[in-house]
Amino acid sequence: MELKMTIAEVTAFLEKVFPQIGKDFEVISLSVDEVVVRMNVQTRHLRPGGTVSGPAMFALADVAYYIATLALIGPEALTVTTNCSIDFMRKPAATNMIAKARVLKLGRSLSVGDVLLYSEGQAAPVARANLTYSIPQKC
Repeated sequence: MELKMTIAEVTAFLEKVFPQIGKDFEVISLSVDEVVVRMNVQTRHLRPGGTVSGPAMFALADVAYYIATLALIGPEALTVTTNCSIDFMRKPAATNMIAKARVLKLGRSLSVGDVLLYSEGQAAPVARANLTYSIPQKC
């Protein structure tokens, strides 16, 4: 496998097709083996108790895996999540979060992989997600 998009291309594509996510997410590194994405945590991402909320962590996992898939297939806006399962393992800190996404299998119609989520600056993951994406058929 080889990369079909650079960090700059992925960032520009997301700004074009998903302007609503604004500056919430930043691609830190991009390779065939792993994509690292930072979520810039704001007050709206927190839940009572001062931790990052589950929906915010789900969004980070979903965006990170979308980027990991696009990096390998190219700019396909209609690539969509068909399944996601997330395990919350530790209480996240009220700080930026880091996602490390890996594509485990890339086929013609499906992309399957996982994402580990970390509170920035901490070594142990706070959550693990398994995702499957549907890839649109080429006409």
